[in-house]
Amino acid sequence: MKTLNNKLDKVFSTPNGKAFICFLTAGDPAADCTVEYILEMERAGADLVEIGIPFSDPTAEGVVIQDANIRALKNGMTTDGAFEIVRRVREKSQIPLAFMTYANPVFHYGYDRFFTRCEELGIDAIIIPDMPYEEKREMEEPANAHNVALVSMIAPTSEDRIQTIASEAKGFIYVVSSMGVTGVRSEIKTDLGAIVESIRKVTDVPCAIGFGISTPEQAKKMAAVSDGAIVGSAIVKLIAKYGEQAGPEIYKYVKSMKDAVGECGR
Repeated sequence: MKTLNNKLDKVFSTPNGKAFICFLTAGDPAADCTVEYILEMERAGADLVEIGIPFSDPTAEGVVIQDANIRALKNGMTTDGAFEIVRRVREKSQIPLAFMTYANPVFHYGYDRFFTRCEELGIDAIIIPDMPYEEKREMEEPANAHNVALVSMIAPTSEDRIQTIASEAKGFIYVVSSMGVTGVRSEIKTDLGAIVESIRKVTDVPCAIGFGISTPEQAKKMAAVSDGAIVGSAIVKLIAKYGEQAGPEIYKYVKSMKDAVGECGR
């Protein structure tokens, strides 16, 4: 099964078929920095960047990304501001991009208006952690109409629904590594191999594992049993620490993680 657009197909078309996906929050610490940091991630080898649209009640996020949301909102970041960041990135790069946000901001912006802008600016996918599978239709239809993949999330608690969710997935599948919210974890104990195996019985849409990955060793391990690794909190922690000077640190970190993922299969 192909994705909705060629850019998403290319995310996992690496020599070993493994992707490294990054996350950061729009407007943390400033819009100019977000543009710079996305370009640094691409330069370091990131295959796709998720841009978080800040929201006042990010229920799936741990304290690191919650704090980033608060900083961005205090700095005046809005949904329109996130679109403006994408416009500026697109002046210099065609790296695949996804929005990560919650159902409320998209609903209030207006589905058709939101996804029209996504298509105009080259947003390839959207991830909505609080969108239940049973309620996805009202957002999925306008997303599909504007060539934006609504990414399915599968968690350890999905159990007997794993194959149902996976069979309708588009773009890629976001496999949640463990219970709870986002954040760095010292150890990931979930049997992710079994989850991915179950997914692959019903679809060839790629699977990438996120939540809790922070070290090259973890990224390599997760990519070895799936099609890629997703990292958010560890990058956001670097931004919190270094602020407007975080560019070089982000580059070094992303390169180390991409190199680790690239070692899979060697």
